[in-house]
Amino acid sequence: MRVVITGMGALTPIGNDVKSFWQNATAGISGASPISYFDTSKFKTKFACSLKDFDPTTHLDRATIKRTDLYAQYALCAVEEAVNDANIQFDKGSAYDYGVIWGTGQGGMLTFEETIRDYVEGDGTPRFSPFFIPRMIANMASGIISIRYGLMGINYTTVSACATSNTAIMDAYNYIKSGKAKVIVTGGSEAPITPASIAGFNAMKALSTNNDGFTRASRPFDEDRDGFVMGEGAGALILESYEHAINRGARIYAEVVGAAMTADAYHITSTHPEGIGAAQAMRLTLEEASISPDDIDYINAHATSTGVGDLSELQALSSVFGDSPKARISATKSMTGHLLGAAGAVEAILAIKSIEQNVIPPTINTVHLDTKIPFPQSIVIGKAQSHVVRTAMSNTFGFGGHNAITIFREI
Repeated sequence: MRVVITGMGALTPIGNDVKSFWQNATAGISGASPISYFDTSKFKTKFACSLKDFDPTTHLDRATIKRTDLYAQYALCAVEEAVNDANIQFDKGSAYDYGVIWGTGQGGMLTFEETIRDYVEGDGTPRFSPFFIPRMIANMASGIISIRYGLMGINYTTVSACATSNTAIMDAYNYIKSGKAKVIVTGGSEAPITPASIAGFNAMKALSTNNDGFTRASRPFDEDRDGFVMGEGAGALILESYEHAINRGARIYAEVVGAAMTADAYHITSTHPEGIGAAQAMRLTLEEASISPDDIDYINAHATSTGVGDLSELQALSSVFGDSPKARISATKSMTGHLLGAAGAVEAILAIKSIEQNVIPPTINTVHLDTKIPFPQSIVIGKAQSHVVRTAMSNTFGFGGHNAITIFREI
């Protein structure tokens, strides 16, 4: 059974909807700014890619805001746009035909931090909110989405670190393909700009500390890269069986034609230096799509702007695509920062838009390409590039050695 995308929604550091997200991505806008959510004076990193002018009250009622963590609020806002974009009515047919597979890497981190801080700083009396657990647990976004829209089919949350929302898209694709659902709301959301998240990633030396040049700090493939920039937000996609979409007269953006996962089985945080797990995931995805590497026109690279990670991915790409790939490659985290569990979803949207618009968003901030890069001519740097894109690949890799790849094709 064929699976297609009929709706998309985005809430990102460079745009609070798909239209503005795409416009700013193709314009090469950086989403980095000083952190305003807490005092960073004692932190090594003082900046992140935060949402701009986001007001949850324009989308959600006060009761919902009270009961949900930011990551779930982000999810609801992105899903609202995707549902409206798909122009889908969930009251047609059985409610069990409609499901939700949502991803988040950290879940309600902010709720957890604030609640434990208040307890520790208090008099020892456990004055916990009855909403503490529902706000904190990672599966709650998928549950709330299903409640809001009355979706009674498959419902769960994926957690595979930075590969999370590609995992969610893959699972949604497989369930629809096997006939176990007709429509699945999928994607991911993350709200990780918190004291513990920033300090924790700082302790691992994973974050950039380029506080004086924060708008240029995320620089994938650059010799001077010094770590990734934290991002927040959500991406939502409506996946639907082709038959169901055609029967209701839906507009179709693209088709999901392949998805696969592997594990590095190597290290808790580092990717395999030769990218062998990532390369195998790419091969499996190409095999499922019944296409060759030469059929891929655009690759949205995971490329977080870390020393080992960027080169590991390029090694994987080289082993699959050769040293002169036909595909163009770009690293859009240079603009959005790294949205962790939501990264795959927002990058899938950019891959799909590249098919729709025949434009490849750029890698910004990269000035001195790492001399170890096997195919510098394939990387789109500085400015968006007009290019016929019929098929696009989206790469995601997560702590723990998770590799998740998806391929989208014009229809």
